[in-house]
Amino acid sequence: MSFYTFLPPFEALLNTTTAVLLLIGLVLILKKRKDLHLKVMWTAFVLSVLFLASYLTLHFGVGEVHFLGTGIIRPIYYSILISHIILATAIVPLVLITLYRATKGNYANHRKIARWTWPLWFYVSITGVIIYLMLAASGSYQAAGI
Repeated sequence: MSFYTFLPPFEALLNTTTAVLLLIGLVLILKKRKDLHLKVMWTAFVLSVLFLASYLTLHFGVGEVHFLGTGIIRPIYYSILISHIILATAIVPLVLITLYRATKGNYANHRKIARWTWPLWFYVSITGVIIYLMLAASGSYQAAGI
């Protein structure tokens, strides 16, 4: 058993919790609960930062984890992975700008960017869990020695 074995499920848990918090945050803002909305969204941000730290630790320590699935699932996996990577990269500045505007009380501009940030962040969180499940089901982690 590798030191890194606990990281993939931990990362999936962080992504799942982030997605749930994003949903809660959406409900809170629709109910005009700005105070709780802000706290929930900051918590989602902190969990996303923890995910990134865990992800980097895993991949610097283990290297690449190759998907071992075959057949029709392979192009499905890579379609999800490619969209996830592109949007995960794009979401970083969007989240930072969105949170900054909210923290500064610039709500009009916050809302403008949050309309883009929220669905992309939610998609990245959900697809992160899907990628984990697909890698785990295909035996990719075990083959990588994780």
